[in-house]
Amino acid sequence: MLQTLSFLFTLLSQSAFGIYGEEWQAAHATFYGGSDAAGTMGGACGYGNLYSQGYGTSTAALSTALFNKGLSCGACYQMRCNDDPKWCRSGVITVTATNFCPPNFALSNDNGGWCNPPREHFDLAEPAFLQIAEYRAGIVPVLFRRVACAKKGGIRFTINGHSYFNLVLITNVGGAGDVQAVDIKGSRTGWMPMSRNWGQNWQSNSYLNGQSLSFRVTSSDGHVIVSNDVVPPNWQFGRTFEGNQFI
Repeated sequence: MLQTLSFLFTLLSQSAFGIYGEEWQAAHATFYGGSDAAGTMGGACGYGNLYSQGYGTSTAALSTALFNKGLSCGACYQMRCNDDPKWCRSGVITVTATNFCPPNFALSNDNGGWCNPPREHFDLAEPAFLQIAEYRAGIVPVLFRRVACAKKGGIRFTINGHSYFNLVLITNVGGAGDVQAVDIKGSRTGWMPMSRNWGQNWQSNSYLNGQSLSFRVTSSDGHVIVSNDVVPPNWQFGRTFEGNQFI
């Protein structure tokens, strides 16, 4: 009986946490975007207005070593300041990757080139940084680990582009948070793979006007979720539709 319960608990843990439960890892963090985080809007993940998309000010720009050419967009990280009693605060934060912190090869890795490879670095929205460190610190050592993303509502699909160029922005992804593959299906087609254009914008060059659309999303932990006919046949470019969510 105990072995059975242990086995079930293991399965539930794997289902709930997937790739998570990682050990704390060392990195550094800085901040940007101003006290209201207005300067964090837009960004290399393509999310646009982070307030209206639900990400708020708990966001981070990732260095090259973490950004994975945009595939890490949407991933969630738990973080706390580490071993700097002068500047650290006791808070623990969870942030979503929404932007890229580019390298600055004109500066050395330990003196301004904080996001240069191979450094693992987080450039946090200022309100997030101030939860774990003092403003005057500028840069602090941190410990971080991947965690599951907790999102309200379903995955959102915003369809931009034009006929024969359907550019779909995928946001509000729970679970692993970062999307690794997307397939699309019209009501008159089979499943077709989409290609990642940039950030979390995925494209299809098929003519899908006048068809209801379904999406199949694969996250980095290998979990797959299907949203059937989430987009009605009379859809228009520029609109957002809500599908199912990773549990």
